[in-house]
Amino acid sequence: MKTEEGWVRDRLVEHGKQLFDAPKQLIRFTNEDHADALLNDLGRHPHAFVLACVMDRQIRTEQAWLIPYRFQEKLNGDFSIRKLSALSADEVKRLMTQPEPLHRFVDKMSGFFHAAVRRVADRYEGDASRIWQGKPPSAEVVYRFLEFDGVGPKIASMAANILAREFKVLFGDYYSIDISADVHVRRVFGRLGLTSSDATVEQLIFRARAIYPEFPGLMDFPSWEVGRNWCKPSSPDCDSCYMKDGCSTAKREMKGIGQERNACDGA
Repeated sequence: MKTEEGWVRDRLVEHGKQLFDAPKQLIRFTNEDHADALLNDLGRHPHAFVLACVMDRQIRTEQAWLIPYRFQEKLNGDFSIRKLSALSADEVKRLMTQPEPLHRFVDKMSGFFHAAVRRVADRYEGDASRIWQGKPPSAEVVYRFLEFDGVGPKIASMAANILAREFKVLFGDYYSIDISADVHVRRVFGRLGLTSSDATVEQLIFRARAIYPEFPGLMDFPSWEVGRNWCKPSSPDCDSCYMKDGCSTAKREMKGIGQERNACDGA
């Protein structure tokens, strides 16, 4: 008989596989049509995706992913790596700052933006898609993202995961694509009983590796989706969540509601 943990794992993996096997579609990173078109254009502007990944920290995701498009607007539509690499660090900072700041930490992030452009221009000969071309091992792709200033394991795994899941980029394997342990994923793993509620990021990552070593990051988006849509920090909507049948927290919530109803009926 399948354990509760086994049911939870299989349900997350099943949903992750559905997303992984689904046909490629336009990815809605920002919900702004022109910005999303730029970010989805891996053929002509693969650096837009890379730069957005570098910017994705300490502000709302949608705001971070708008930054490449805001640069394109300020550069009169020319978002070529040639144009970007001709900008000095001071010019990048000015574009990041005026007339309104594009990031919460413009000093630090403008430096990361400029360094990322230089890395694409110098290390990848102006073509950021070389980071993932040729069906490389997942560990190599994650490592290449980690070489960008300001990028840690969370963002590097996220980038590789989006390339594999959404853009359908083929890798030699998927072993090294971890979950990106943000607040939603951590909360969901804890409430599903996969980890303790106060598990560290490292514990969460290694738990996912233990549960599904072939592709631990496959469970990332399903967990994030559950946390974003239903498993809120307070007042979770357990009834609407597709994980409720195997979720220990949902069962406790429903049991508590049932007991309250019985008490009211008996009053």
